[in-house]
Amino acid sequence: MATVEARKKPLISHGTAALNRRARFDYKIGEVIEAGLVLLGPEVKSLRAGRASLSEAWAGERDGEMFLFGCHIGEWQAGSFMAKMDPVRPRKLLLHKKQVRELTGATTREGATIVPLEIRFNDKGRAKVLIGLATGKKLHDKRADIAKRDWQRDKARLMRNKGGE
Repeated sequence: MATVEARKKPLISHGTAALNRRARFDYKIGEVIEAGLVLLGPEVKSLRAGRASLSEAWAGERDGEMFLFGCHIGEWQAGSFMAKMDPVRPRKLLLHKKQVRELTGATTREGATIVPLEIRFNDKGRAKVLIGLATGKKLHDKRADIAKRDWQRDKARLMRNKGGE
């Protein structure tokens, strides 16, 4: 019989902790920037356990600084040293002032959106967010992407079946 320790999901020490799969479908992603993320201790533990969601997240400027809004990082159940935290609280992004100016300028000038693409841990174990400057896709663009993806899948299937004969 397996022990409880063997059944637990391993913690993420480096690599992707959360991925926004919908972002590349809904938006055309332009420039991509890696930003640091200000987190509290239990939030880091939850991220390492893979308990985060970027599906409703977006980034924006507040008081000259960039924040990540709507990112859900679940509560760490074992952490009781802090009061209950809001799982979707705004989290500060660590960017240079020049980067903040460029991103806010693009959102006001071009009507772009700042979308978080993924949260990952770098080699030093620090949480980083990949944010992209994005413009929304039209419905016909999404349909073309679906058709292209289906064709690639069918083409791979045909090649695989032909190679086996």
